[in-house]
Amino acid sequence: MYAFDYQRASDAKAAVAALNADSDAKYLAGGQSLLPTMRLRLAQPSQLIDVTRIAALKEIKVDAKTVTIGAAVCHADVAGNADIQRVLPGLAGLAAHIGDRQVRALGTIGGSLANNDPAACYPAAVLGLNATVVTDRRRITADDFFVGMYETALEPDELITAVEFPVPESSAYEKFHNPASHFALVGVFVAKGAGGTGGTGGVRVAVTGAASSVFRATALEQALSANFTQEAARAVTIDASNLNTDMHASADYRAHLIPVLAARAIGGDSSSG
Repeated sequence: MYAFDYQRASDAKAAVAALNADSDAKYLAGGQSLLPTMRLRLAQPSQLIDVTRIAALKEIKVDAKTVTIGAAVCHADVAGNADIQRVLPGLAGLAAHIGDRQVRALGTIGGSLANNDPAACYPAAVLGLNATVVTDRRRITADDFFVGMYETALEPDELITAVEFPVPESSAYEKFHNPASHFALVGVFVAKGAGGTGGTGGVRVAVTGAASSVFRATALEQALSANFTQEAARAVTIDASNLNTDMHASADYRAHLIPVLAARAIGGDSSSG
């Protein structure tokens, strides 16, 4: 690992100012992706600007319509929050099965979204729930946020401050995970209701782990909007032409898993890891 400077930002404005002052600096959230990259000498930031101690970025606010999670909230705190478990159990269940205990204790929702790993779990929740990513300067809808593999709509110095999740009628996440990394070979988030297409009663289905970036499974959305049942989900055929083939699974296998996992999710607000 190369030498670098380290500083803790007192607030979001100070963090952005520090990054603007040094174009080679990087924000440090949970460090679950950045630090291993630095250890492999694949990244060489001049300094790390730690945003995890900013109080405003560690807040969780829950009401009947919206769950707002600060960007520096770790996965374990999302999973263990009683209000999120009550109002949006699909999201709490997803967070509870990210990585292992050490990853959940350090990794943050803002860091995960900014990194946009193709197999990360949180992007599926953000896209499936039609969430809004709030930054230091604007609000970005889920459909506009995810651009491609490890790419988002964020500007280089832009800082995620919070994520706002509409509370749906129901939601659940199911994933078929890599047993070593616990990343999703395929993960499917199904949401019905307030966060869905077409308002209340609409359905959104987001898939992670299967392609170069998280995406909406429109064929499943259409089928489930007409008939929200496990049978309807299983009857959908997913086109494998744009899906990943790697050492872990073929594109055809991933295509097969997507409706199977969607059907499991429809059984209730839950998550499996």
